[in-house]
Amino acid sequence: MLRRLITNQIASSKKSILLLGPRQTGKSTLLKSLSPDLTINLANENQFLRHSADAGLLESIIAGNSNTKTVLIDEIQRVPFLLNTIQALIDDASPENKIQFLLSGSSARKLRRGNANLLPGRLFTYNLGGLCARELDYKVNLNQALRYGALPEPYLEKEALSSEKLLDSYASTYLKEEIQAEALSRNIPGFARFLDTIAAQSGDILDFSKISTKSKVSRSSCVRFIEILEDTLIAQRVNVFEDVTGVDLIKHPKLYFFDIGVINSLQGSFDISPSRRGMLFEHFIYSQIVNSAFAHDEAIKLNYFRTRSGVEVDFILTKKKKVWAIEVKSGEISSGDLAHLKRFREYYPETHQCIAVGMKEQRRRIDDILVCDWKEFLVEIGF
Repeated sequence: MLRRLITNQIASSKKSILLLGPRQTGKSTLLKSLSPDLTINLANENQFLRHSADAGLLESIIAGNSNTKTVLIDEIQRVPFLLNTIQALIDDASPENKIQFLLSGSSARKLRRGNANLLPGRLFTYNLGGLCARELDYKVNLNQALRYGALPEPYLEKEALSSEKLLDSYASTYLKEEIQAEALSRNIPGFARFLDTIAAQSGDILDFSKISTKSKVSRSSCVRFIEILEDTLIAQRVNVFEDVTGVDLIKHPKLYFFDIGVINSLQGSFDISPSRRGMLFEHFIYSQIVNSAFAHDEAIKLNYFRTRSGVEVDFILTKKKKVWAIEVKSGEISSGDLAHLKRFREYYPETHQCIAVGMKEQRRRIDDILVCDWKEFLVEIGF
């Protein structure tokens, strides 16, 4: 079993834990590897119904297992009022009977809608994304990652058809379980059309009118659907970098899906064609930055930069008060590809480093801009 980088940090915590992440990122596997004394899986319909109907059930189960020191509760967002019981159990326990809770969740939306008590001061929150390069000792099969993303099971699966089947099932299961079963949207056909449309535009600037027209749903529905994707951790907005003065910026955000394999499944293609290679590699770099930040439990800010005159930089990463300007190129990088990075450095002289990232580039410097491959890039930024 592949050991996730965040495991040691969680295992050494004296506090209770809330581990958030999209489905199938390996949250349950990670928490189970800590050998909890008691496990409650709220994804199991029988356990979900029992705990939903009986607010005191959790307390009575723990009382009946007096030696319990660690309790794992999977998919806590399904019964958010249990967090009140958990707080009482933590607060009332004597030092010798202290209980640590290991909680997993895949929807911040359901926690908020349930007015969940997130146990301030009693709970450490971590995030888990797909696999990051360091967890694989930087031995990433790039073609595999560009086709099937970084969710552990599809990426590690050796049979291509099995990987595709897993990802196709993920997309359909998400529609059925997260949207229909939880009644987050009553317009399931409209949401399905929207999902296909927005997946094809992942990494583009959000244009609600265009998305509305293509998916044949109202603009207000598109806004709400994107909020659902964000709240269920499937997509994230990347806002424009605004810490510059005297520059006319385009300020609309971009939206990125959390995993390339999910995008490919929704688009109905796992091919790395020349027309898709650039988009796929850009998403690979995006997901590696985000997944690595989660794996290191490190706060980052990820933006992009674009002026109305056409100067654009793919990513602006702020990490430990340092700013990196990052341009992603799937083809061979030449000096002509660095013009926008040079302009950004003129706009923002405080830039720590400008980096042009390629698939297979020999490390070199051109006009004080670092050109390197994706592995050296991740090491350069501390991931």
